[in-house]
Amino acid sequence: MSHFGAIPMVTGIHILLTYNCNFTCDHCFLHCGPDSQGTFTLSQLHRLCCEVKKIPGLTWVYFEGGEPFLYYPLMVEGISMMNGAGMKTGVVTNAYWATTGDDACIWLTPLKSLGISDLSLSDDAFHFDSEDNQAKQALQAARKLDIPVNTICIDTPTMKKGQKKGEPVVGGGVMLRGRAVETVIEGLPRHPGDIFAQCPYEDLEDPQRVHVDCYGNVHICQGISIGNMWKTPLSELLQSYDYTSHPICKHLAEGGPAQLAEAYDVPPRSEYVDACHFCYCIRLTLLDKFPHHLAPRQVYGLI
Repeated sequence: MSHFGAIPMVTGIHILLTYNCNFTCDHCFLHCGPDSQGTFTLSQLHRLCCEVKKIPGLTWVYFEGGEPFLYYPLMVEGISMMNGAGMKTGVVTNAYWATTGDDACIWLTPLKSLGISDLSLSDDAFHFDSEDNQAKQALQAARKLDIPVNTICIDTPTMKKGQKKGEPVVGGGVMLRGRAVETVIEGLPRHPGDIFAQCPYEDLEDPQRVHVDCYGNVHICQGISIGNMWKTPLSELLQSYDYTSHPICKHLAEGGPAQLAEAYDVPPRSEYVDACHFCYCIRLTLLDKFPHHLAPRQVYGLI
């Protein structure tokens, strides 16, 4: 359990370099797409890099989005900065740029020179409608260049065979928040909200990683902010983080979405597929009550 004044052992920072994306995926928990606004500036990356150096135990910095390759020069400069700060760096991308093997090598050669430690490629039906796609071109090019690479494959959500009541886990890696709540839950079995008495994915007491965006939000879970790093430096936010003083994290950590709903007298509107689905629906009703803790609104599909 973390205590006020003790720095959580955060080992990874995930930079949401941009919310903009050339895809509008049904499963996107950030509601990203071509019209999504918000991209880091170079000066903001410099400020963040200065804070990264102050965080004990931090070893990894990832660049993702949105689609970070849409702002390629900024991404490359950011990777160089973070490498210079002693961090291992990685990139998560949909590989739209890998139209041919030769083109993929051109895009990836600078990343090879920078010595990135991981390239994660989205390769699934949410991103591509054929097996012969850009992600596979990028995978071959990365292997040719000896860049550490892996693929992220998310399947359409289904219930596991033999699953019992009280075990509402969807398969395939989809977390039912963001756009997924609107697009991929039809036909899935539902359960009463009171069975969701824990958060199954995030360590809200002692977070191992956080996501940060250009607006300054420090996400402990996408859409749940523990503060604004442009107002309070990131290293100080992490040092002072105490889940028991956070109006959302406290209840999720102690009793899951069921306790969060009870704490703020949010009546269930229906039954829910899983804990993420219930939690997201509760948070939607609390946006105006906690605008600084549930941010930015565009992650909830709102402007």
